[in-house]
Amino acid sequence: MRADEAHSGDGTVPAQSAAFFDLDRTLMEGSSAFQFGRAAYRAGLMRRRQLLADGWANLRFRLKGASDDDTHALRDRVSASMQGIRVRDLERLGADVLAGILPRIYPQVLAVAHEHQDAGRRVYIVTAASQELAQLLAVVLALDGAIGSEFSAVADGFYTGEPTGLFIYGAAKATAIQELARREQLDLARSYAYSDSASDLPMLRAVGHPVAVNPDAALLRVAREEGWDVLRFERLGRRLKAAVGLSAAAITGGVGSAALVARGRRRTLTDSVPSVRRSRRRRMALAKRR
Repeated sequence: MRADEAHSGDGTVPAQSAAFFDLDRTLMEGSSAFQFGRAAYRAGLMRRRQLLADGWANLRFRLKGASDDDTHALRDRVSASMQGIRVRDLERLGADVLAGILPRIYPQVLAVAHEHQDAGRRVYIVTAASQELAQLLAVVLALDGAIGSEFSAVADGFYTGEPTGLFIYGAAKATAIQELARREQLDLARSYAYSDSASDLPMLRAVGHPVAVNPDAALLRVAREEGWDVLRFERLGRRLKAAVGLSAAAITGGVGSAALVARGRRRTLTDSVPSVRRSRRRRMALAKRR
């Protein structure tokens, strides 16, 4: 019998507790939506223009987080882009998407999740990303389950592009874990929730032990006011803010590289350095002659 299932003094078994982890910028660095988009582009299921737009949105997200409008716009864009795509074709992207996500998992946060399991709590991913991706990731990370969004209705094995189901964002995250708690008899007052964003305040306030992870400014302010624990595992932070212009292509997961390859431009940065030095020498030599 696990710790959370120990009998109380009156012989009853109290409800089990759980730990709920947001995905983007909490359990992983950056945006899972962009990793999905990159895999879809490589499979020919997404246009380059859309990938570039999502790459820029991903960079902004990693620097500043996302607004409600940004997130809902992304949901609508993803839903519409799925119209006419076979369900099986998206299912086959799973390995490629995971290849982009797994190196970006914060090992410290995953260790916290596993510690919760060892203490007898169930651990769930709760994310605006698709239910299929969230569940696949939960299996790979040896977690207990996942709650994700449904982006498109399905008809005859193809996505229609019409949004369907609950979009697991904002207040809907709290609603989703409350419904899960009723089904699984989970005690939310004894449960934990982890997130980076003030948009997840409804979920954080739905449990007895909220924790801010890599928090945005608004969430950090609330966490300090209410005495919540704060964890920081950002790997980019200051480095991104100091060198956005120089490293944007690399930060957005190779979007710039993909565009260059598509245009047949394959020169590397090291290839260009000698030509820069030569042009400087020519200018110096001309100046001396004058």
